[in-house]
Amino acid sequence: MGHAGIGVDVSDLNQKIYKQIEEWRQQPLVGEFPYVFLDGIWLKRSWGGEVKNVSVLVAIGVAQSGYRQILAVSEGAKEDKASWTEFLRGLKERGLKGVELFVSDKCLGLVENLGDFYPEAKWQRCVVHFYRNVWTAVPSGKVKEVAAMLKAIHAQEDATAAKEKARQVVGKLRTMKLAKAAEIVAAGADETLSYYAMPSEHWRCLRTNNPLERLMREIRRRTQVVGTFPDGNSALMLVAARLRHVASTRWGTKRYLQMNRLAELVDIA
Repeated sequence: MGHAGIGVDVSDLNQKIYKQIEEWRQQPLVGEFPYVFLDGIWLKRSWGGEVKNVSVLVAIGVAQSGYRQILAVSEGAKEDKASWTEFLRGLKERGLKGVELFVSDKCLGLVENLGDFYPEAKWQRCVVHFYRNVWTAVPSGKVKEVAAMLKAIHAQEDATAAKEKARQVVGKLRTMKLAKAAEIVAAGADETLSYYAMPSEHWRCLRTNNPLERLMREIRRRTQVVGTFPDGNSALMLVAARLRHVASTRWGTKRYLQMNRLAELVDIA
């Protein structure tokens, strides 16, 4: 058997794997997913000798059962708003329902779109990204002090106390002559407090996009080995294959949250 035969076998194998991944990516979403985390990852692709970035958007959900599931993996367009519109439309068409809370960074085009597709759901801005945003306006010598002040906002017993604490932090930042940082906190703190409407046992897992960020770090580690991709589709396929594998491990087969408290909360409301 010559090399040509081996080449055909390999490409047949690739086609088979691509087909399986595509089926997995397009499968209907069954049941309800109260919590959904959204994020994107940038990878390099070489295009006619020129290296460009390609974005891959990912959604993971926590089902009513308390187990995590990878809901969607798609290649993003060049323009953020169009990417997220397509991505959310795809989720809706495949049957994503029952969302109580979306968690993400404040991506351009994402937040505006959520209201169009899921008007009943709340949006939680990732607390860590919010902190980092504030720190851009803080001299390095004061970051530690400001970090402690910000963390105090999210250590309160309820949303009312957290809002009051945020007001105090804004005042203190002004007295510290950190007007820009004060402005960022005043404008954005409320966006980081949506998780308070959920059961307190879930707060730690909902404040940030960490559950998805950890996954993305693992993906980045794996894709760095490849370097640049010949096109967006091969980048997407590698990311999707990796995520599909992760979903079949302990990550997807171990209960992540006890969801009965959420049901009780919904019943009370």
